[in-house]
This record gives sequence, structure tokens and C-alpha cells, in this order.
Amino acid sequence: MAYFSIHCVAFQYVFLLYPMPFPRRQFLTQASAGLAGTLLAGLLGSVPGCVPARSVVRGQLRGAGAKLGHLLREPHQIPAPTRTEEVDVVIIGGGISGLAARRELHRLAPTLRTLLLELEPDTGGNAAAGHNARTAYPWGAHYLPVPDERDHDLLAFLEEAGIVTGYGPTGLPIYNETALCHDPAERLLLHGHWQPGLVPDAGVPAPDRAEITRFLAEIERLRRTIGPDGRDLFRLPLDLSSTDASIRQLDGQSMADWLTQHGYRSEYLRWYLDYSYRDDFGVPAAQVSAWAGLHYFAARKGRAHNAPSDAVLTWPTGNHHLAEALRRLGGPGHIEPNTLAFGLQESGDGRVEVLAFSGPTQRSTRIRARQVVLATPWHVSKHLLPTPATLPALAPLHAPWLVANLTVDGYPGGPGQPLCWDNVRYGSPALGYIDAEHQALRGFEPDGPRSLTFYWALPTDLGNPVAARRHAFASTYHDWLTLVLTELDLMHPGLAARVQAAELWVWGHGMVAPTPGYVWGTARQQARQPHLGGRVHLAHTDLSGVSVFEEAFHQGLRAARAVAQQAVGAS
Repeated sequence: MAYFSIHCVAFQYVFLLYPMPFPRRQFLTQASAGLAGTLLAGLLGSVPGCVPARSVVRGQLRGAGAKLGHLLREPHQIPAPTRTEEVDVVIIGGGISGLAARRELHRLAPTLRTLLLELEPDTGGNAAAGHNARTAYPWGAHYLPVPDERDHDLLAFLEEAGIVTGYGPTGLPIYNETALCHDPAERLLLHGHWQPGLVPDAGVPAPDRAEITRFLAEIERLRRTIGPDGRDLFRLPLDLSSTDASIRQLDGQSMADWLTQHGYRSEYLRWYLDYSYRDDFGVPAAQVSAWAGLHYFAARKGRAHNAPSDAVLTWPTGNHHLAEALRRLGGPGHIEPNTLAFGLQESGDGRVEVLAFSGPTQRSTRIRARQVVLATPWHVSKHLLPTPATLPALAPLHAPWLVANLTVDGYPGGPGQPLCWDNVRYGSPALGYIDAEHQALRGFEPDGPRSLTFYWALPTDLGNPVAARRHAFASTYHDWLTLVLTELDLMHPGLAARVQAAELWVWGHGMVAPTPGYVWGTARQQARQPHLGGRVHLAHTDLSGVSVFEEAFHQGLRAARAVAQQAVGAS
């Protein structure tokens, strides 16, 4: 547990001393390199009249199980197996893909003995969650847009989970009202005023508004267009999108270049798109393929009987609620947490041997299985597969992320729209914060503490995510907290001094980014192929290029169905 005395957070005054956007970019870059404290101290020292606050913040810096996971780099330090276990199917990875595969196997082949190995103490992957004295809160993914009503597999799961409660007269799903995000949902701090919604509008010049309107109209056209093959141009899961070459070739250029090519120059529109892509992919339009950038908007076609098409489903724990439902519906198959899979090999008798190391017992086990679902990110999978020389040249970009859960004893207000579920500052390098208590079923407490979940996709503009991760892990609790409190004070002057607690989490490997050429390149298609004689099936959003719940869910279903088909054929 760390304690941090909040010093004067007057970074907003520094913005007045320098032309934008240089100071903010400089601050963010150096902060991600572990220099936030040094840089901020220098800046604050140049601001006269800065009076330190007297409050103390309690909290700690946490993260995914890097110590156990990094043993993959030094397998000689892992002890040899001392026991052998036999099962039908091993699932490696307890994120959404692994949990979806487990549930689907229980549904299709309930007699198969399954074992899921998870590196972390709990399943969920990037949909992790925590809690404080007031509420639960997300450590990662926190919402699911209302799905396309044609996604029958996803709707069937949501129905099992009690999130879809029935269907209306026209066949559209009815969602549990507690899962639909309550109003007010979104607000944007723009020109010193909180406006409703995140698309810049208040005080935006007429030419910029016209460009935004034109872009949104183009998205609506693409959303409705059917390709020559009879498929939607853009759809989720993305493999159902049109195969038309004239559309897929957009994957070869960046979204930023596409915008320039089509005459979109508005800084307001470009900020909004950069924000959107960083929110889902961790990188801006310059690092996203044009196909993926358009798919981000045009593939969203959800409809509901009791909600608008742009509604989202969310819970205090974020998408951990969905992860827990998948786990609950996965049957009696055993789950082994705090366990590192560190090798796969053929046994010679038609089985696959999985080598697993238990963190709590410090012992290794040889697990013999008929089939394996490898639901891990590619940087892990390539260490486990025994033939690295023949593996596809897949190189997914993962931006490091910071998530901060703050307890504040003041109301985050301001002029204009009141506190919403999602709260964002225009021009910020951060992604804003979620009101973690927005979905809580209790009365409004204007004078009570609030729990805010901040999100920050750390920059990889230099094209070196490895260096960005190293800098992120080298940064201290003090560094990160300084960064977050500075942003909080820019959104709500004076509120940083009223922060009581701050629990921080650094994700070294965030979501996969659909960089130009990734989604429809040959490497991604090759990486999805089964390995070890068709007995190892891969499932992860790294194999999609778009890290959203729907893709993770369907990756798990695809792998599980291949396993079940082989099991039926062998019986």
C-alpha cells in the first residue's frame, strides 16, 4: 500500500504559457517513459503561487501477472514435471475467448473432460474487475454495444445470462433494464462547457460541423450498403463482412490517409476519430487501417425492442459481468488459476502434452489431452507452439494501458451537462473516466464520495511498443498518480486535492491494434490454422485484429466447434 501527498496540480496553468499541442504531447511522452514526476515538478516549479494540497492518497500500483508470465522467456528456470494428468481438452487462457470456448464445449459435448489454465488469480483477461468499499469497478473492458439481432449465438448467450429477457412483437430482443446504460450516458468538456454526447458540437465552427455531418452520413451509407457478394460491407464478426476487393483494399492504407484523401481536415472530427480508435484499439487514426477505421463505426447495427440502436450494455464490474456469466455457464470443467502453460508437444499416441507450472505450489505438471484450445495472445502463443520457424509472421501491435480507479469526496460537476457514465475532455491524451457507480441501484448522493475509473492508452507513436511497455513498467505509482491527478484537475479544477484513494493498474499488452495490412493480410489468416496435426486450435482477438467482445466470443466458438467436430468424428 502506497501513500502519496498530492502537490499542487496546476498543469492547466502551464497550458496557458505554451502554444498547444506541444506541452501536452511532451508531458505524455515523458510520463510514459517513467519521468512524469520529474517533468511535472519542473513545470510546476515555473508556476508562481502554487500552494501544495494537504490531502493524502492511499493506493497501490498493480498489473497482470508479468512475473509468472515472463518465465516463458526463461523456461530453464521452470522445474520439470513431477506428475501427469489426463483430460480430453485443455483450454489455455481464461479471457473471453477461452471462457466462450469452454461454454460452447459444455453445450456441444458435455461429456468431454475440460481443464482451463489461467495465468491470473481470476478469469476474465482484459475484462478484469475490482472493488472498493463503495462499489465494484472495471480494470479493463467495460461495455458491450447492443448487438446485431442477426448474431444469434451471442443473443443466445445473453439470454442464458439473463441479459436478454425476451423478444418484442417484431422479434427484437428485450434487454434487462439494469444492464442498459442509464441516462445521462456521455458528455464532453469542450470550450470550458460540458456538452451532451462525445461528438464535438458546442461552439464548433460551421465548416467543421459540416465535415462532421458529412462523415457521419458516409458512415450511415456504408452501414447500409451490401457488397456484390450479398454481404454487408462491414459486419461483426468481421469475417462476415464483404469479400469485395475494392473494400478490403482499404486495409492497406491508414485511416488518417483516407481522411485526407476524402477531404476531411477538421481538427474536431479528427480528434473525435482519434479518441474513438484509441478507446477501442489503443492507437490513433494514423496507426489504424482505413478498413478497420470505417468498420469501427459502420459494423455497429444493433437493434433492441426497448433501447435505441446506439445503446450499450454495462455493469459496475464492466465486462467482467459477461466473463463471470461465461464461466458460470461453462459446466463442471475444472479451472486452474495462477498457472502458466509453458510448452506444447506431441506425445506420439495422438495426444498433445501441455506442460503447466503452478505459481502457488511451484510444481509442474504434464497434462495429456486429446485437443487443446490456445486462447492466448500471439506473443504468448508463439512461445508455446513447438515449431516457431514455421509460424506466420504475425506482428500485432499492443499499446500499453493505464487504468486508474479513484475515490473522490467531491462531485465531478462543471458547467453544462451533469455527471454521466462516460466523461471525456476534448483534446486530452487520456480517454476520460467512467462513473463506476452509474449503474448502481441507489439514490443520487451529490455530497458523497464517487468512484471514477480513468482510462489512458499510452502512446506508441514512435512505433516501438516494446520500449513503451518497458517505460510503463519502470514508472512508479507516484509517476502515474501525478499523471492522472493532473488530468483530473484539468477536467474539474480543485477535485484532485479531494482524491482519497487511487488504485492503479498498468496493462503492458493492451488490445490488439488493426494496423494497416493486419486485418486482411495473409499472416492473420495463416495464424488461425490448427497446429500439431489439427489438435491445437487458436482463439484470441489477436487473430481478428479487432479487440471487441463480439470478436473474442466468436473466436472461442470457432475453436470449440472445431474441437467438438473432431471429438464426434473420433467417437
